[in-house]
Amino acid sequence: MLRWILFILFYAAIGYYTLQALKTATKYPWAQFVFVSIAIIVVGNFMYQFTIGEAPGRVLSGAKSLSFGLLAAVLAFELTTIAFLFSEDIFRFLTATYAKFTGRNTAFNLPQRRRFLSLLGLGIAALPFGALLYGMYKGKYNFKVLKYTMEFEDLPDAFDGYQITQLSDIHSGSFDDREKISYAIDLVNQQQSDVLLFTGDMVNNKTDEMLPWKDLFGSLEAKDGKFSVLGNHDYGDYIDWDTDAAKEQNLHDLKALQKEMGFDLLLNDSRYLQKGNDRIALIGVENWGKGGFKKAGDLQKAKSAIEANDFKILMSHDPSHWEAEVLPDDYHYHLTLSGHTHGMQFGIEIPGWFKWSPVKWRYEQWAGIYEELGQFINVNRGFGFIGYPGRFGIWPEITVITLKKKSLT
Repeated sequence: MLRWILFILFYAAIGYYTLQALKTATKYPWAQFVFVSIAIIVVGNFMYQFTIGEAPGRVLSGAKSLSFGLLAAVLAFELTTIAFLFSEDIFRFLTATYAKFTGRNTAFNLPQRRRFLSLLGLGIAALPFGALLYGMYKGKYNFKVLKYTMEFEDLPDAFDGYQITQLSDIHSGSFDDREKISYAIDLVNQQQSDVLLFTGDMVNNKTDEMLPWKDLFGSLEAKDGKFSVLGNHDYGDYIDWDTDAAKEQNLHDLKALQKEMGFDLLLNDSRYLQKGNDRIALIGVENWGKGGFKKAGDLQKAKSAIEANDFKILMSHDPSHWEAEVLPDDYHYHLTLSGHTHGMQFGIEIPGWFKWSPVKWRYEQWAGIYEELGQFINVNRGFGFIGYPGRFGIWPEITVITLKKKSLT
C-alpha cells in the first residue's frame, strides 16, 4: 500500500508540474482538461490492472501490458517536459534571489520567454510520447532481417557458405496479430537457411501461450534442422503456481511442445552438424544469467561430448554468460548466439553507424556482433516483446549469418 501511495504522490507532482507548462503554453482550457483526463484515466487503468483486476498467478496479461505501455508514454511526456523546464526554473530562482539581495531588476523573467520555453519543452516531450505510441501500434511487428557474413580461418571446408538463421525471445504470450506473425514466419522461411537456431524464451510464463501459434512456428523450415535452448522465461519462474508439481508439469509440457514443433531442444547437450567428412559442433546450454537470473546452464556438461579442436557454435540465451563463463573456458567457442536483452525494445539505431539503448548500461553486449579473444557473440534483438507492448528504434529481428572460410593469403 505504501508503494502505491508514494507512486500516486509522485505521479500527481509531475502531472501538476506539466500542467503548469500547459497553462503557460496555451490559453485553451480544453487542452488542459484533455491532459488531466488522459493522465487520470491512464493511471487509474494501470492501478486497476495491477490490483483488483489482476489475473490469478500474477500473469502479465495483454491488458496489463497495454496499461503499462500507456503509462510509460504519459510518464515519458511528463518527465521530458520537466527535465527541459527544470533548468529554466533554477535560472528563474537564481535571478529572483539576485534581484532580492541587490535590489536590481532583471530582464530575464519575461512571460514571453516562459511561454516559448514551455512550448518548446512540450514539443520535445511529444517525441518520446509519440515514439512509444507508435511502437505499440506498429513497431512491435516491424520485422527486420539482419544479415552478417563471418569469416573463420579454421571453418571446415564443407561449411564454407553455410547459412544460419537465429531467432530469439519469441514471447508468444504477448502476440495479438496472427497475420503479422504469419508474415514473419514466411520471412524466416524465405531465407532458406541450412539450420535454424532458437535461443530461448518461447513463452512469457506458460506453455499454453504457445498453443495458438504452434502451427505457425511448427512450419519453420531449415535443411539441417531446428535446434533450441531454454530462456529464463521458459521455466515459469515469474508467476505464482498452485503447486510445485504444476510448475514442473508446465516445463515438461513446453519441452514436449518444442519437440512437436520440430525443435531439437538442447538441455546442456550438444550435436554435430555433418557434411561429408567435415563437421561443426553445436552446443546448447540451459539459461545462465548474471545476477539474480536462473543459472541452470552447465557448460562443462554441455561440451562433454565434443572435442577441443572442433569448430563450435554455442547457444546460450543470456549474453552475460559469454563474459562470465564462455570466454574464460579452456575451449575456444568460435560463435556464441544469445538474445535476452531485447535491446530494451526502445532506442536509436542507424545501421553501420550508431546504436544506442538504455539497456547498454546493464549489458556490455546487448545487440549485434561483438568480438573478444578471437571469439564472437551475436546478441539477437528478439522476435517478440514483453512488458512494454511495443518496439521503437530497436525492431524485431531475424538474424541470418553466413559462415565463410577465411583465406590464409
